[in-house]
Amino acid sequence: MRDPLTVSGPEGPSFWAEHAWLGTHVEPGVVLDTGADGRITAVRTGVAAPPPGAVPLRGLTVPGLANAHSHAFHRALRGTVQTGAGTFWTWREVMYRVAARLTPDTYHALARAAYAEMALAGITAVGEFHYLHHGPDGTPYADPNAMGEALIEAARDAGIRITLLDTVYLHGGLTADGHQPLEGPQIRFGDGSADAWYERWTRLRERADGDRVTVGAAVHSVRAFAERDGYAAFAERTDGVPVHVHLSEQPAENEACLAVHGVTPAALLDRHGFWKPTTTAVHATHLTDDDIRILGASGAGVCMCPTTERDLADGIGPAAALQRAGSPLSLGSDSHAVIDLLEEARAMELDERLRTRTRGHWTAAALLRAASEDGHTALGRPGAGSLEPGAPADFTTVALDTVRTAGPVPGLAAEAVVFAATAADVRDVVVCGRTVVGGGVHRTVPDPAGELARAIAAVTT
Repeated sequence: MRDPLTVSGPEGPSFWAEHAWLGTHVEPGVVLDTGADGRITAVRTGVAAPPPGAVPLRGLTVPGLANAHSHAFHRALRGTVQTGAGTFWTWREVMYRVAARLTPDTYHALARAAYAEMALAGITAVGEFHYLHHGPDGTPYADPNAMGEALIEAARDAGIRITLLDTVYLHGGLTADGHQPLEGPQIRFGDGSADAWYERWTRLRERADGDRVTVGAAVHSVRAFAERDGYAAFAERTDGVPVHVHLSEQPAENEACLAVHGVTPAALLDRHGFWKPTTTAVHATHLTDDDIRILGASGAGVCMCPTTERDLADGIGPAAALQRAGSPLSLGSDSHAVIDLLEEARAMELDERLRTRTRGHWTAAALLRAASEDGHTALGRPGAGSLEPGAPADFTTVALDTVRTAGPVPGLAAEAVVFAATAADVRDVVVCGRTVVGGGVHRTVPDPAGELARAIAAVTT
C-alpha cells in the first residue's frame, strides 16, 4: 500500500501562506520550507507573493489540528441517535448494536472514511480511544490486534497521524454492589485480565514508529477497571506513553464510585498514583473542587468534547477551573455528532459563557492552542502544533473569503476563524510536508462521502 505521508527527494516542498498564525499574531506572506523528514526547516516572513515552486495556501494557515478523543465507529450513529428523547444510557444501547456488527474489514472501511472526514476538517492527528478488540463472542481474531491494525491502516490511508489509545476494559459497569461482568456486545471489549491486556498491548506497541503511529494506552473508566485489576501496576507498565481515561462523564458513575469506594473516580485514581503529566482525563464533566485540585496539581491534561457532551446532555465541565488549577486542555470530537475542531474550540468558550453568564474566558489564541499544540501533547507528540523550525510540517489553511469568514481585517483572522469558521471552510491540509487536502479535495480518498455512506450501511442495515 502506498504511504500517502512519504516525502521523497532530498528536500520537501515549500509552502507560501497568504496569512499564518505564528502563535501570537497573524503574519502576512510566510514561507514554510520543509525537509525530507517531514519537518519545517525554515519560516520566512515578509514574502509578498508565492516564490517560484512554492505551493500557495490562500487564507489563514494554522498548525494542524489535533482530535484528542475519537471513537471511529461512533461515526455510524450520526442521525440515528437523533430521533427522539433519551439518555446517555439509551444512546449507549444503540452504540452497542453497531459495535456488535463490526469486523476488521468493515471497521477499516468506516474508520478510513471517518479519518478522511477529519482530514477535510483540518485535523492532522487523531487520538483513537480503542476498545473494540475481539470477535462478537469475545474470541480473539487470529491476529489479536486485528481491529487496532485496521485503525492504523485507516489513518495511513487517510493521510493523518494516529495515536492508538488501546484500552483495557474488563468489567461491564460499577454499581453500589460492585463491578458487573461483561455481557452482550461488551464481551468483545475485554481481554479477561489486566495481564492478558498487557500482553496484547505489548505486541501492538511494535507498530509504533515514533512519528506517524503512536501507541498509547487507556483505562476505559472506573466502571470497567477495578482496584483488584491493579491501577498502580497499570500506571507502572504504561509509564512514558500517553494514557487516557473517561472520567466522571455521568453523575451515576460518581455515585457508584462513592458507594463502593467512598471516594470520587478522580480521587480513586489518585489513590493509586494514576495521575501524571502524560495522563489525560476525558470529559471530566462532574468534578468536585477536590477533584479539580487533584488533576491540576498532577499536571494531568483534560480533553473536553463539547459537541458530544451537549449532544448527550451530559453537562458543561469545569474547563476554566481545571485550566486555572494547572491542567492543560485539549479537544476531541468523541462520538462524532459533528467532526469540526473549530466548533469544539469555540463551544468550550461559548458553553462557559452560558454557564457563567460572562464572556472572554479564552482568547482565540488560547483556543487554537487547545485545538493544536496541547492536543498533540496529549497524544504523545510534544513539539507538534506550531509553525516553527523543527516542528512537524503539519498545517491547515482556512479560507478567509467565505460567507462565514469574509469581512474582518487580516489581523483578526484568528478570531474570525475560531469564532465563525467551520470545517467546510478548510481548504488545504498538509501532513508531514505532503498535501493531503488541496482546494478542499482529499488527495488519497477520492469519495469520502460515498465511502461513509457505504461503510455505515454495511454495519447498520
